Amino acid sequence: MRITKYRTELDANRHNILVKESAVNYACDRLDSPSAITGMFNSVFGLNRMAEEYVYMTAFSSAFKVLGVFEISHGNVHASLISPREVFIRLLLSGAASFVICHNHPSGVCTPSKEDIEMTDRLKRCAGLMGVPLTDHIVIGSSYYSFKENGLL
Repeated sequence: MRITKYRTELDANRHNILVKESAVNYACDRLDSPSAITGMFNSVFGLNRMAEEYVYMTAFSSAFKVLGVFEISHGNVHASLISPREVFIRLLLSGAASFVICHNHPSGVCTPSKEDIEMTDRLKRCAGLMGVPLTDHIVIGSSYYSFKENGLL
């Protein structure tokens, strides 16, 4: 499968557009489980080795094929801020049917923080209004924590 990373830029009319940053071939047919998604982020982006928090979003088609990967935020060793606005601009531009949020904890501890839980709930509510469901939020450290697998989504 081809994993393509995009960023957003403003065109001449100051409208958001998607711009391809990079693309790699990844030896996997589908990213349909938290462990498969974690493996891709660790292999392609080295998320388990990052010294600061990074938040990524993966946009999926209705057949759960990867439409694109987006860096939503890059924070410090303790936190990274995200806004539903930035997530949904990218989702709508890519034509996504669903999405997964994935971020790392540089400490290696995968347990979600209170802020992680609150942001996931906020994104889930916004996703319900937009009709583009949040299917999981994965925290990566020395292993991973899936909100879906743990009944929080």
